[in-house]
Amino acid sequence: MTLSIAGKTAIVTGAANGVGLAIARHFVNQGANVMFADRDEDRLEAEIGEAKNAEAGAIRYFAGDLRERLTVANLLSATIDAFDRVDILVNASRQIMVTDPLDTEDTSVSTLLEQNLMTPLRLSQAVAKRMIHQAEEDKRTEGIIGSIVNVGSIAGRRTQPELLAYSISAAALDQATRSLAVSLAAQRIRVNGLAVGSVMSANLMSRLSEDGGLRQQIVDATPMGRIAGPNELAETVQYLASEASAFMIGQIVTVDGGRTLIDPVVEPTH
Repeated sequence: MTLSIAGKTAIVTGAANGVGLAIARHFVNQGANVMFADRDEDRLEAEIGEAKNAEAGAIRYFAGDLRERLTVANLLSATIDAFDRVDILVNASRQIMVTDPLDTEDTSVSTLLEQNLMTPLRLSQAVAKRMIHQAEEDKRTEGIIGSIVNVGSIAGRRTQPELLAYSISAAALDQATRSLAVSLAAQRIRVNGLAVGSVMSANLMSRLSEDGGLRQQIVDATPMGRIAGPNELAETVQYLASEASAFMIGQIVTVDGGRTLIDPVVEPTH
């Protein structure tokens, strides 16, 4: 088995910045054809321009709100028009909101379930159908025909009351990953996920600028003593998308610098 994704076609969401951008660029460097997808068209244009000058693979971009069903269909159509097929889907777009657990008017749970669960779920379903159609056209009766990787968060298994909605959506995405993995295994499509800790994304950078003590809190809670860079996730995603992980389905791989391995409770001093 091989880590190679050269010649494969991938859709990467959240590809205008942070983790999604790092994954998309890495895939291009590895010889994949990549559709960069995001809502921020201006940022996509700027990043794609840089990538075209610096990278080697085939690149296209698609701007739109993937919470809309029609936009999902349009993204898939644009990818097929550009590259004729899709072999890999990386759902890397995530949204974080602070929640007031006692505010009955707070809509953050429904908002984040739509963004962090339903959007990747609908896109996964659409892409899986296309993968199955491609296999039928190619008369491929053996071997893996596609891979889906969902980028989630350790928030799905940790508890931070102010991140109630985000934690619920992360846990739901983990379960969707496992359920889809079992459902699509017979179709020879693999589904796996990542649970990431603190990564220097646009969301985290904004939070760090607002809270001067947050960086040190994160560092203190992480055995490796630092915040990860977006590029550090890209090779793990490549592994899950490639034939090197051909017998893996439904696994949520934790990449958090050891954050979930320790009990944050401080030992009493007396």
